[in-house]
Amino acid sequence: MSHFSATIRQLIAALRGWVIFTIICGLAYPLVVFGIAQLAFPHQANGSLVTYHGRIVGSSLLCQEFTNAKGQPLPQYFQPRPSASAVSATSGTGGCNPLASGASNLGPSNPVLARDIRARQRQISRFDHVPVAAIPPDAVTTSGSGLDPYISAQNAAIQAGRVAAARHIGLAAVLALVRRYTQGRVIGILGEPRVNVLLLNIALDKRYPVR
Repeated sequence: MSHFSATIRQLIAALRGWVIFTIICGLAYPLVVFGIAQLAFPHQANGSLVTYHGRIVGSSLLCQEFTNAKGQPLPQYFQPRPSASAVSATSGTGGCNPLASGASNLGPSNPVLARDIRARQRQISRFDHVPVAAIPPDAVTTSGSGLDPYISAQNAAIQAGRVAAARHIGLAAVLALVRRYTQGRVIGILGEPRVNVLLLNIALDKRYPVR
């Protein structure tokens, strides 16, 4: 009987510990972190959502497609990096599907990757009217997440002429806007200067709307 009682006491103690730690770790801690985030970083905590004309148009943390109904890139907008999402696996362009993000998992010596890069180089060269040698690596390779919202300053520069022509404005005006929306290295030393495509395109529509 004493052995049975000891077992019951152990089960009760285990159950009590489970309840206590469930309340602490499963309820109290998440609520405290949520509350702090909402007070200190409400924009980031709610997905870094971007609004335009009073409605949510995307997140500054996720790439966004700027294409027509047929999936073709619109010349009046800067285009994001290629995406490795499930959408782009069939269309070959864009994608930016947050429900199917991920890297391509293709190594640098993989012939499929080499083929895709050559195809993207040809496409960008025709679309932006630039030589293949001027196309930076990030314009033809996907990011680790497949949803990178940024492009390099060099990538933005090769697109500026096409955007200016499509909007019937001067190249200098577009380049000035690109410089304005170019973010520097993180804490001054990490990464490279980068441009948020969604924010830049919204700024373009605000200042130089397509007529």
